[in-house]
Amino acid sequence: MSYLEYTVKRVPTGFSKLLYVNWALVLLLCAVAGIGFMMLYSVAGGSLMPWAEPQMKRFVLGLVAMFVVAFVPIWFWRNMAALAYGLSICLLLGVELFGAVGMGAQRWIDLGFFRLQPSEVTKITLVMMLAAYYDWLDIRRVSRPEFVAIPLLLILIPTGLVLNQPDLGTALLLMAGGAIMMFLAGVHWLYFAVVVVLGGGLVAGVFFSRGTPWQLLKDYQYRRIDTFLDPSTDPLGAGYHITQSKIALGSGGWAGRGFMQGTQSRLNFLPEKHTDFIFTTLAEEFGFVGGISLLALYVLIILFCVFSALQNRDRFSSLLTLGIASTFFLFFALNMSMVMGLAPVVGLPLPLVSYGGSAMLVLMVAFGLVQSAHIHRPRGA
Repeated sequence: MSYLEYTVKRVPTGFSKLLYVNWALVLLLCAVAGIGFMMLYSVAGGSLMPWAEPQMKRFVLGLVAMFVVAFVPIWFWRNMAALAYGLSICLLLGVELFGAVGMGAQRWIDLGFFRLQPSEVTKITLVMMLAAYYDWLDIRRVSRPEFVAIPLLLILIPTGLVLNQPDLGTALLLMAGGAIMMFLAGVHWLYFAVVVVLGGGLVAGVFFSRGTPWQLLKDYQYRRIDTFLDPSTDPLGAGYHITQSKIALGSGGWAGRGFMQGTQSRLNFLPEKHTDFIFTTLAEEFGFVGGISLLALYVLIILFCVFSALQNRDRFSSLLTLGIASTFFLFFALNMSMVMGLAPVVGLPLPLVSYGGSAMLVLMVAFGLVQSAHIHRPRGA
């Protein structure tokens, strides 16, 4: 849809855009971030430093970025999708050449004042690129093989680069997010059936290749699989994370031990308590009630995005909003499954709660795109 068509259909302009902001979504994001600040304060022993205060500053910066992105017309972001995707691929290549190494992985680009993790950016630019592609493509052609091959290539390029860092968790998320976008665009279900069969074969290949010269995963990734299947095999080594996580989750009970009263986190039994395993700290201190409350906030965010997408008559905007909502769902679903022992430990943060700069800022920009689609959707004739 052209800019002229948008203006004819009474798209808000200027300060009137403030009236069309999805303020309920903004409040939900602030509520979830507030829980994160509180938990970071707790795991630091009742101190704003070293985690809570920097996270607050990043969230404020993220809010500003969200509103800046939101007030830019959605047609501009559609036109920028290919460029954004291309830049994210260049950044991933930059990580390969001169990326900073941390915790045994090469995933960051050190900018001096900030460490950028390009794989976080790619999660959103991939959604933008696929939404723009399917907006351009005639809906009657989405299932033709030559037009299915293009999005597959768009997904596999960043997935391969991220997998080489190595970052299995983000690679899986990119693949899952891309597959969801293809499904939402209307690609025939038979393609997904073929992928499921091939995926089963790949899983078998992963296990059979172990210990051979052509093994498909790193040794530490195999250890994560072993730990997932039976954490008790190495409770003080590879199984330590998930074992302590389950202890913390169980000790929280119905209502929890109380704010700043969690023994697993306060006594440092729980590793990565401010990043990947922060949900277990929440569950230990506030119990099932606290955990389900956070989950309810996440679900409400998803619902607001879905309702906004269903109301939007622009294909790019709808696909973009649903794609970001799906990616956000994968974020918290995989993290929660991981810390509860329902999925292998793959190193994914809990969105808006875990400590981290790149993930926070990129996610807020993503919700800025959702707001842009919501604000600039055609209203009336």
